[in-house]
Order: sequence, then C-alpha cells, then structure tokens
Amino acid sequence: MHMNTIHPKKSLGQHFLNDENIARKIIASLNPEIPSVIEIGPGKGILSKYLLEDPAFDPSFVEIDRESVTFLKQLYPSIADRLIEADFLTFDPGSRIPDPGSRIQIVGNFPYNISSQILFRVLEYRDLVAEVTGMFQKEVAQRIASPPGSKSYGILSVLLQAFYRIEYLFTVNESVFTPPPKVKSAVIRLVRNEISRLDCDERFWVSVVKTAFNQRRKTLRNSLKKLGPHGFSGWDDPIFDLRPERLDVAGFVRLARMLHAGREEKY
Repeated sequence: MHMNTIHPKKSLGQHFLNDENIARKIIASLNPEIPSVIEIGPGKGILSKYLLEDPAFDPSFVEIDRESVTFLKQLYPSIADRLIEADFLTFDPGSRIPDPGSRIQIVGNFPYNISSQILFRVLEYRDLVAEVTGMFQKEVAQRIASPPGSKSYGILSVLLQAFYRIEYLFTVNESVFTPPPKVKSAVIRLVRNEISRLDCDERFWVSVVKTAFNQRRKTLRNSLKKLGPHGFSGWDDPIFDLRPERLDVAGFVRLARMLHAGREEKY
C-alpha cells in the first residue's frame, strides 16, 4: 500500500471488520440472482473488494465519511465510478437500479448507532429492496429475528417481520473488529415476503405497534387507551387482555383495524 494512503477514522459508531473469512462469508450469503447490490458504509473496503471481484454483482457503495471515500479510491481504483459520497438515510437507492422493474439487495457492516434508522429507511423502500444482509449488534439482530412471545420481541421485530422473512445467519466475536466493540455482533438476512400492503391503515398500524411496546408491561387495553376513540365498544375483546409481545404481525393488523374503524365511526 502506498505510504501516503489516508486511513479512515472510526465514525458513526463504526467498527471496521478485519477478518477476511467473515467478509467472504457475508458476501457468499448474498443472492446472486439480484445483481444490483448497495453496500452501506464500506469503510476500509473489506467487503467491497469481494463485491468488486464477483461477476454476479453490479455493486454500488454509499459512504458518508470523506476520508473513507479517499481511502477506497486509492486502494481500489475501479470503485471510483461506483462510489457515492452520501448519507444512506437521505439517499434514494432507486437511483442505482438499471431499470424500473429491477430490485436491489443491501449489504453492510452497519454502524451500530444508526442501524435501526437504516432499517426504517429500508422499510420505506421495501418494494425496491428485496434482501438485506448485514452485521448488527447481536442484541439488535436477535430483536429483529425474535418470534412473538420472547422478551426481545419488539417494535423492530413486528415492523420488519410484516414485510421480510428474517434469518439469523451467524454470531461474530468482538476480536474481528478494529477497534473491538464491547459487545458481540451478528449477521442476519432479511428476505422480502409476498405481502405488498397490510390490510389496514399502515400509518395507524405503526402507531399501534409503537404505542403498545412503549408500555410493554401493560395490557393492550391500558397501553392503547389513547388510540381508541371515545365510546369504543371493542375493549371487551380478549385480545386487549394480552401484552404486546404475545401478538404476531396479523394480531397487530387486527388491532389496528378494530381501533381505526372505531375512530371512523366517531368521526
């Protein structure tokens, strides 16, 4: 490597992966039938080089850190035309697809402190993003993949499982990062399911899910009182005796329909 190569600093809570075997394993987990890949936060490029080498993929790279952009261009000259200096949280992933009918997959060693925001952005573009394979803090990965009934099942679990099948792929130790984080990490994969739209008002459904889990120790009858219209007659339904972690996606859809219908009756 050239002596004056700039090395990116750790930013945005990012811990750079330094294990080549894990990098290869992550890229091997991608779907070769979806050539359009966006890597979020390539950093030092340990995943990027395998994407660039694989003829199955037509990758793009979104990096917000200017030093990382300079470093990547020096290390991999072929990346220059594929590298976008931007914040993924405001970036339009649709700008990198070859035609309107195609879909993309996303990969990355995601910065821990914005990983949830990245996933909310994915949900906005769920009709475009067919798969996501990413490194997360293990606790977050488990939360996303948790089934109903578990203690870690929560807002992210419900919102993502409504539109994606979640696969927990493998756990990653702290020692394979520079600098090493204080927690373990995990790689999970999200695969778009067949649900295009929920059978309810989706914005209201999101409010129901968030409100319920923000008071997860309460029964749904108590936590959702403020979302139910005055005089709502459905509070006797046994579903309201439950706590939120007992409900699957369909259960929250049913809740949203009941409460929203009651609001419409009132107004």
